[in-house]
Amino acid sequence: MSIVDPGHLLDLAQWDALPEDSGRQMELAEGVLLVAPKPLPVHHRIVKRLLTQLDDGAGGRWEAFSEVEVVIDDAAAATVRAPDVVLVRPDISVTVPRWTADEVLAAVEVISPGSRRLDRIVKLHEDADAGIPTYLVVDPGPPVELTEFALVDGAYRQVAVHRGTAALQLGVTLELDALA
Repeated sequence: MSIVDPGHLLDLAQWDALPEDSGRQMELAEGVLLVAPKPLPVHHRIVKRLLTQLDDGAGGRWEAFSEVEVVIDDAAAATVRAPDVVLVRPDISVTVPRWTADEVLAAVEVISPGSRRLDRIVKLHEDADAGIPTYLVVDPGPPVELTEFALVDGAYRQVAVHRGTAALQLGVTLELDALA
């Protein structure tokens, strides 16, 4: 089924009532429905490999998920994002339709054609405002580059730009060249 512009700002209940559209990626930004094409296979490969490395290095501290929704703001004009990868505590419920930002330990965005500004500016500020402790941006390059941000006094501060090997403040080391 195809999604039609609802003609008004959406709240969470109206978001839930939308029909599924597996052919596109959907998010909600301050009540505005955003629809984009699904990412390319190379993007999916990077996400899959990133999930594996993050899970392997978790040591029981988190679980990594992709294609899940995170409520950034549940106001009348809601914001619901779907980061490429999220890290959550291992004891968190996986039977809920989405998580709230305060349940997310880290959000990871993999830049795609057309998402650079959204991932590096808009989502960066939204996730900081929502209180997500860590924000990572993966640029597929070449070379693959990971920019690490940590929440400090309500705003993200850049911790490092990694190439090759990324020893993250999360306590995991990622082999970035193995992602591509």
